[in-house]
Amino acid sequence: MDFGIYLTRIEKELDSSLPQRADRDWATDSFGPLLDGLDMSHMQPLLDPTRSLVDLGGKRWRPLLLVLCAESMAVRSNVDADCAKENAFHLAPLVEFIHTASLIHDDIEDRAETRRGKPAAYKTYGLDAALNAASWLYFQAATCIDRTTATTEMKNMLLGLYTMEARKLHLGQAMDISWHNKKSFFPTRDEYLAMVQCKTGTLSSLAAKAGTMVAGADMDAVEKAGRAAAKIGAGFQIIDDVINLKTGNPGKIRGDDIVEGKKSLPVLLFIEESGPDSVMAKKLVDCFEHAESEGISSPSVEAAIKILDESGAVDRAAKMGSDFIEEGCADFEKIFGTENPGAIKIRELFTAMVPKNCSGEKDHA
Repeated sequence: MDFGIYLTRIEKELDSSLPQRADRDWATDSFGPLLDGLDMSHMQPLLDPTRSLVDLGGKRWRPLLLVLCAESMAVRSNVDADCAKENAFHLAPLVEFIHTASLIHDDIEDRAETRRGKPAAYKTYGLDAALNAASWLYFQAATCIDRTTATTEMKNMLLGLYTMEARKLHLGQAMDISWHNKKSFFPTRDEYLAMVQCKTGTLSSLAAKAGTMVAGADMDAVEKAGRAAAKIGAGFQIIDDVINLKTGNPGKIRGDDIVEGKKSLPVLLFIEESGPDSVMAKKLVDCFEHAESEGISSPSVEAAIKILDESGAVDRAAKMGSDFIEEGCADFEKIFGTENPGAIKIRELFTAMVPKNCSGEKDHA
């Protein structure tokens, strides 16, 4: 399905909320009445690191999900679909900017060299500027709420939703950081799934909840949509972890998760099967330690990938990720109706996004 019309409008909203260069109207909307001595040039250290990452692309599936949920719920609730979609488009920066800010911080925390094929923001603009700009973008994201025609009550609900989901995102990141700093520690599968639904699932949940809310959904439907989207978000995080070990994520280096000590699902499935005190588990930990000290060119990176791949853990994780995405799509169909055009678009969007080599089936070619 061609989502070009949706994506063009989403880009327009992102450009409006985060311009290449500050002008007085945007500055006043963002910062209030300007103080003496404060001109447009002072805002470029905030715009440049954040805008540059937005310009490097991204799938934009989170704001697209937000709009599709509004469209779907409007049909189900028999409300003005045009108004619901218009407000949903205005909210596109809410999820995309939080995502962008989290990537800048994530690269700093992981000491990653690249993002989307270019040097990470902190490498280009400096650690201090990148940290500050990303932190600012978390707050800038919420200014789009005032662009909607929603009631004051609805705007307050959206603001509360935004702050709750942003807190969950940082909780998930705290868990992830703690684990990859302890090379010999392995969380349980339930702990991992809780982490990934906070760290990654929370933004897809925010998208689905905000979209259904502006289309007049009751809170039961809003919560169900959020849970369905969180499954999909978790599924794609798992798929990303699998791709990192198979071909490498676009714009990143194959196996850099090993260097970072990331406790991804393939690693945890391997530990579950082999046992944390087994010879192979200790060998994997040794690979992690060598990879951290020697860097991405270390032979230990490929050695770790080989251990995980030959055990079947990588393919089992891929299957679990695909299953989460399928379950989320099925849940959306239950919420909106299987014949709902928006629900059909949601399924087609996410089905198309799952790489063919991540179906979970072993490739014997």
